[in-house]
Formats: sequence, structure tokens, C-alpha cells
Amino acid sequence: MGSLNEKEESNPERFCVDGPIVVGAGPSGLAASACLSKHGVPSLVLERSECIASLWQERTYDRLKLHLPKQFCELPLMRFPKNFSKYPTKQQFISYMEAYASHFSIFPRFKQEVQRAEFDQNRGLWRVQTQDCVYFSKWIIVATGENAEPLIPEIQGIEKFHGPVIHTSVYKSGSSFRNQKVLVVGCGNSGMEVSMDLFRHNASPYLVVRNSVHVLPREMFGFSTFGIAMTLLKWLPLGIVDRFLILMSNFTLGSTDRVGLRRPKTGPIELKNATGKTPVLDVGTLALVKSGKIKVTEGVKEITRRGAKFGDGQEGEFDSIILATGYKSNVPVWLKDCESFTDDGIPKIPFPNGWKGPKGLYTVGFTRRGLLGTSSDAVKIASDIADQLKTINDRKIS
Repeated sequence: MGSLNEKEESNPERFCVDGPIVVGAGPSGLAASACLSKHGVPSLVLERSECIASLWQERTYDRLKLHLPKQFCELPLMRFPKNFSKYPTKQQFISYMEAYASHFSIFPRFKQEVQRAEFDQNRGLWRVQTQDCVYFSKWIIVATGENAEPLIPEIQGIEKFHGPVIHTSVYKSGSSFRNQKVLVVGCGNSGMEVSMDLFRHNASPYLVVRNSVHVLPREMFGFSTFGIAMTLLKWLPLGIVDRFLILMSNFTLGSTDRVGLRRPKTGPIELKNATGKTPVLDVGTLALVKSGKIKVTEGVKEITRRGAKFGDGQEGEFDSIILATGYKSNVPVWLKDCESFTDDGIPKIPFPNGWKGPKGLYTVGFTRRGLLGTSSDAVKIASDIADQLKTINDRKIS
């Protein structure tokens, strides 16, 4: 844990921090703190929950695995254990995070939810307030990420539904839905995998496709599709790589349009870079859709007491509804007087330059490029702050 200087004035709840304040103890916050420690820079990590990587530990379903091979998901300065599977499980990733924090002696201050952070012009410091403490530092690193809060859409009539309505953030296993008809709203990676998990527990999933979606095979020719794409992008324009991915996906998986999964007109990588919308990497769900074991439905027009009405005029009765509608940033709620973020809580400056803002503000984990983007940001932030400290110390000596 970053060291705390003497308590300000006589108030025991006010502290000056030697190094940066890192908000969030997920992969992004841990990566930033570890990279800072490599440069000999202390940091204070504040975490609202009682554990590191709380999204992974508390808000993910049991069967979750990393969608990309482990070499694309490593944090800076520490590799995954060799005995981990190619696509690490939820528990493997959590154990990696815990080992990472231990290795770099990162001890977050838990149960410290940041309620307000703003730059104090008079002091020239960031003032970070939690429910019971106020911290001051020259630097603040926003590491709460793009997935801080569940995104709950407004659906007409949903309050009337007779059965449970849950977000995937509280879904653990299909065992709780055995023999039920379940409406899964959202056809991203989570919606697809939850539908498959429901089927494997003898539930009848109905997958709501609200928008177009790219479905790609997780692997091509025995190699990661993502890895192939990254390699090709070193030599070929993005548009050509996108066309190749779609061509090979149609060859491997067949036309997804025929089963109600329309492809966007924009290619998968271009769409991901522009909007953050990740293509679905198929792990077996598509075969269940094609066989009719997972039903695909139009977008929901209205939820009724017993079920739902769909955009094509069809109606259906359901026992439960699961919202696989993703997550959102919570930065606008607590970061005040800052023009660096959009209203949606995403840095206005796009990757690869969004990691640095004004007045000692930094962001990590907002690149829309997963853990690779997180690692890139963390390395740059630590180097930049270390250079500033060196300059400050050199001035003191001279």
C-alpha cells in the first residue's frame, strides 16, 4: 500500500499520499500499481469492495473463461503459470490476480468507495473523498474501467413481470433455472454463454437479438482468431483483415443471418475500435442455435405479466428474464469538474493517447481493447509519473 504522510491538521481522516491515488483494485488498478512499483513509485489503491478484482469474484458466472488465449491477457511484468489452460477459467484468473497483487506487494484499502474526486486549485492536488476519509495527491489514476456498473435497459412493462428479472452480474449457474423457459436479453458473449449454460441445465433459453452482431469462431485452423487477426494487422490494412475474418467465419460457421444473427455492415475489428462492441467468439452456442435448442427472437417490444411481446408481433410466456445487457462506466458519478471524459464515462481522447489527462489525471482500462490495452496504459502511466518525480527530485538537488 502506498505510504501516507502525516495527517493533515488535526483530522485523522485526512491524509496526504506520497504517490498516485489509484481508484479501483481490478486488473487495471493492479497493473498500474505494479508498474509504478517497478519505478520505485509508491501508490495508494482504493477499492470499494472487500476484495481485488471484485467484478471477477462477485459478478461473473461460474463457467466463465477468458475469451482470448492467456498470452493476450497477461498483465505487465508477470506471466500466467505454465500449467494454466489456454483459455484460463474464472478461478484461474482470480488466482492470477491474487498472486499478482502479492508479488508486487499491493495492499489496497478496501471498503473505500470514492464518492467524489476533484482537483483542488488552491493546493494543486487531487482531493479524493470516500465515505470516511479524504486523501490528497498530486496524481489520480482512474482505474474503475468500462465495466463498473451493470447496464440495465429501460424495457416497457418489465416491472409487471411475475417472475425473477436478473442481470448477468448476479447470474451464477443455470441450475437455478432448471426446466424453466428463460428469456435472455442480449446476444453478446455473455448472452450467448449464459444461453448455453441454461440449456446444459435443462432450461429452455430464448435469446433476444436486439441488434446486429458479429459471430466469429474462437479458433481458426487451431489458432486463436484474435491472434490471427493481430498478426495480419501488422502487414495488412484493417479493412482487408476484417473481410478475411468474415470470409473465414462464413466458411467455418456458415451464414449466421439464416438463424437470426445478422452481421453488421462494419467489419468486426473496425466496429470494436469505433464503438467498443466486441464480436462474439463462439464456443458452441451457435450449433445449439442452429439445432433449435436455443431459440432466437426479435427485439422485445414490451414485457407483460407472463412473458413478452416482440418486434415481429409474436408473443411468448416465460418463467424468468436474464438481462445480458453489459456494463457501463461510473466515472461521471464521482469524478467532478473534469472535461476529459464523455457523459458515458469514457475518455474523450481515443486510444492510444487517452491514458493521460490534465492536472495529474490518468486513466487505465478504458481503451476498449481488453487487457492488452490495460497493460499498454499502465506501462505508459508509470513511466510518465516516474519521469515527473525524477524531474522534481533533480530540481531539489540543484
